[in-house]
Amino acid sequence: AYLPTALSLNEPAVEKLRAAVNGTAATGFPLLVSSQEAALDFAPHMPQLARKLAKRCWPGPVTIAVDVSKNEGLLSQLPTKSQEAVIQQGHVRFRVPAHNTVQDVLRLLPAPLVTIDETTDRAATADGVGEQFGNEVSLVIDDGRCRYGEPATVVDVAADRWRLVKPGVVSETMLGRLSSEMYLFVCTGNTCRSPMAESLFRNLLSQRLKCPEEELADRGYIVASAGLAAVSGAPASPDAVDAMARRGVDLSAHAGQPITERLLEQADHIFTMTNGHRESILSCRPELAERSESLSGDGSDISDPNGRGVAASEESARK
Repeated sequence: AYLPTALSLNEPAVEKLRAAVNGTAATGFPLLVSSQEAALDFAPHMPQLARKLAKRCWPGPVTIAVDVSKNEGLLSQLPTKSQEAVIQQGHVRFRVPAHNTVQDVLRLLPAPLVTIDETTDRAATADGVGEQFGNEVSLVIDDGRCRYGEPATVVDVAADRWRLVKPGVVSETMLGRLSSEMYLFVCTGNTCRSPMAESLFRNLLSQRLKCPEEELADRGYIVASAGLAAVSGAPASPDAVDAMARRGVDLSAHAGQPITERLLEQADHIFTMTNGHRESILSCRPELAERSESLSGDGSDISDPNGRGVAASEESARK
């Protein structure tokens, strides 16, 4: 939506924004920031669940509300009137817009922008902003009709729980999936070892939860695999398919995928088939050390069975 904003360091502009919408006593105005890291500057004690949702939803149409203190982070550095505008019952709402121009502006500004609650006051076109706010808005950037027909979703996060405050573009079901624990299994080509590990783990997890595998995401679990040198769409090797079929697990529909920054960023648990795989990941992303480990229980490598027959695939699966 097209939303009026004010620089959070500019008290008169923030007061003008409040007066134009709900009156100068209104609170709970969202803060527009450029990234999750920028939000953490203002809410350094943001819960882990909120951080997970942030890295999976931002930039995008999701507003995340978290508990804050006036005395923590950079929030205390904002003018008093701006603090009053954005803090509502100890909560502050953060949003990272996806629009490139807004992103560029936010990166150049010395502080976040204060905006309005788009679930109550929103315009789908630049002309609509003029109709709503008239001369109160000094500048309008026209980029045509809005991409989404719905407002941003607002979710409140406290400790390890989230609550849908206002529905929007991202559904409650999708939020549940985005807040899931993600398990990522990694090998070289994503055609043998990691697909077998993924399928076995998925099968065991569904048995433990007593639900079909397709319901795992709705139960809060996402299971995936990838390869350091994988080809997108490559099928599992015939030997791996046969080895899994003997265990009652269907691997025939597997489509390989290369490991990406986004997969690594979103994964809560990363299991590699060898210590070398883990070292390759950590050489580029050392901060993932606590989230990654070699899959073999004794720390030994699980050798690549590709091309060595079904027996070799069976041996890898047992490890």
